[in-house]
Amino acid sequence: MNKLPAPRLDDWLNKVPEVTLSFWIIKIMSTTVGETGADFLAVNAGWGQGITRSVMAALLAVALLTQVRTRRYTAWIYWLTVVLVSVVGTQITDLLTDGLGVSLYVSTFVFAVALVAIFSVWYRVERTLSMHDIVTRSRELFYWAAILCTFALGTAAGDLATEALGLGFSWGAVAFGALIGVAFAAWRMGGNAVLTFWIAYILTRPFGAALGDLLTQARTYGGLGMGAMWTSALFLMVIVVLVAVAQFGMTAGRSAPAAD
Repeated sequence: MNKLPAPRLDDWLNKVPEVTLSFWIIKIMSTTVGETGADFLAVNAGWGQGITRSVMAALLAVALLTQVRTRRYTAWIYWLTVVLVSVVGTQITDLLTDGLGVSLYVSTFVFAVALVAIFSVWYRVERTLSMHDIVTRSRELFYWAAILCTFALGTAAGDLATEALGLGFSWGAVAFGALIGVAFAAWRMGGNAVLTFWIAYILTRPFGAALGDLLTQARTYGGLGMGAMWTSALFLMVIVVLVAVAQFGMTAGRSAPAAD
């Protein structure tokens, strides 16, 4: 009886996507969906904060377990997990700010310290923070812990800038977009790829949150009045299309005959 061929090493270890333009588009849109989706479920759908937090946390646990147990990067599983992390990260910050009355200055500082701690332990254990080297179970767990913390930090920092510091939604989106541009320029000029990646990754969260608030909030509050439902639906459709294209490309690539 013939044995099945052993899985290729790169198939087994390739658990995260390549950093392309599509990656950043989906990432920014997922951060916006995290902001608008949480508001829609809790307020417009009438779930309330408690039920929304419980349901989203349970879905995130299932998605994260599925992601960790897969043998290779699967686009729809990975990005579903990111979207759910975005929602839960938003809810963590909202719980601290609105539910427990924690100052945005305090929560931003605490999440920043927590992220530094995660990166420090991650580097101490694995000697790398590169998302291109997520090749062990421990690195993947460190990766997702950092991702969740970046979303919570980004939410707190975004609310701090747009609300507590008075930038507003429009100028908040402009400010954080400009900082992302600076990080990109630093990378293009030879800056450390890992450092500039994580800086940009953190900044996409407050940028997406400010963009989401700008689109959804009423005009009297400085927004465009699109509403959380329509904004969430529109961005989710774009995410689904881009992820479907990525998934189709992966499937076609694996099924293509190998070159001689």
